[in-house]
Amino acid sequence: MAHWQSHDLYKHRTSSFLFSSPDGKVPSTARKVHIRRLCDILHLSIQRRDLPRARRAFALLARCEEIEWMTIWKIGLLLLTHDPPPEGGDALCAEEKHIDFLRVMMLQYPEQRESLVQELVLSLALSGRERDALDELELYLPSIPYQDNPVLHTYAGLICLRLAQWNNNLSGDTQEQGSDQVMLREARQYLERARALDPEVVPPAFIHKFTTLAPEDDTVGNESDDDMMGVDSKGQGRKRIRM
Repeated sequence: MAHWQSHDLYKHRTSSFLFSSPDGKVPSTARKVHIRRLCDILHLSIQRRDLPRARRAFALLARCEEIEWMTIWKIGLLLLTHDPPPEGGDALCAEEKHIDFLRVMMLQYPEQRESLVQELVLSLALSGRERDALDELELYLPSIPYQDNPVLHTYAGLICLRLAQWNNNLSGDTQEQGSDQVMLREARQYLERARALDPEVVPPAFIHKFTTLAPEDDTVGNESDDDMMGVDSKGQGRKRIRM
């Protein structure tokens, strides 16, 4: 009788969780039940925009050995993104914390680096650092598995397009316009590669639009295959300068 009462009480406690478990398992001990309750508090606080309470719950969960860090790092990034700057600080400081967090994660969890690179590139671009974002992409895209990632190629294409438009707005110089056309062609190549990897990631009409922006002819640049690969006449690779 006592066994059934204990079983019913345990069943009642474990059936009233608000959110599913990250590992999909039913908690088997009182400690794990408390951890599940803490997960509920975390997610519920986020939905209610009660970020101070969510940060406290996250800090406790991060100290629990039962919690795998890679299952909650995106929540940590979300909380860090909405972390208000310290008194007397500015938003730029918060953005740097966000980016530094991702770089540390890339070093500590190399097996998750592909998804972390996506997040890092997006964070840099959204913070107005498109050139740094493109530098990161040019560093990783030539290697496996990044070269087969359609999202990274899409990011590269959109960032090239943004930089071309930005340069065109700043200067009307003929040389700058030629550089913009090169950037537009690079954007088109990245997007075509992304669509070849995943036809759903880039609409065909979007790539077709580049026909009017950067037609594939010899009117601008007249570059050889070596030029497109970023190799100069001495056989040395060109590297973008960080700004």
